Amino acid sequence: MTPAPAPPWHDWPLGVRVVVRRHLPEGGYSDVLGELVGSSPAGVTVRSRHGDVDVRAEDIAIGKIVPPQPRRE
Repeated sequence: MTPAPAPPWHDWPLGVRVVVRRHLPEGGYSDVLGELVGSSPAGVTVRSRHGDVDVRAEDIAIGKIVPPQPRRE
């Protein structure tokens, strides 16, 4: 039996900007956008503008690396 592939966030370097879509307990989804500050088989920690958000692996629906936030002048 071959092992299951590693979740995609295992390849994301700490410090990159990511968006993670998570399942909500009451149903539906919510997106967390910010800097990846933690990653493990148990899930990820994203530093959003509202603070650090821990997202458990079983709650992650999808996620990806996104470009840095545009600078405002």
